[in-house]
Amino acid sequence: MASLAPAEIRALAKLIDELDYYQLLEIPRGASTSELKRAYYESSRRFHPDANRHLDGELRDAVECIAKRLSEAYSVVRDPRRRRAYDEHLEGEGGHRMQLSEADARRKAGRDPVATTPQGRRFFQLAQQDLRGGNLVSAARNLQMARTFEPDNDRIKAELVKVQEQLG
Repeated sequence: MASLAPAEIRALAKLIDELDYYQLLEIPRGASTSELKRAYYESSRRFHPDANRHLDGELRDAVECIAKRLSEAYSVVRDPRRRRAYDEHLEGEGGHRMQLSEADARRKAGRDPVATTPQGRRFFQLAQQDLRGGNLVSAARNLQMARTFEPDNDRIKAELVKVQEQLG
């Protein structure tokens, strides 16, 4: 493996905060898992601190910083759910980094169930399907059933009120 040029290391270290994970790994957004893995292992070998132990001071610190960011990028982008959360993060907020804990929190937030009981969830999901299909009467009936199982659930109640208002 050819040794890295000090100018290349310095340039990447300066730009690292401006690169998203895909740019850092040098892959397109829609890259397959195998492309991602290959790109990560290739980059990781080039920038691994042990492979660059001959460097001194500032350059060694820069290589370590790059290696950590590559690991962070791979950890987020390799998991399909984290990757979706990261893609949404890029589209919405435009930030380039996302810690694993943030990716996991976003992933879990997307799965946050409205209903807490199995029956409540079932009828709420049926109501959502009805709404997508434009069947307001059936959606109202399923939301009412969900409320039967979860009478204190404010989110189900609010959804039912909204559907009833649409029905007139």
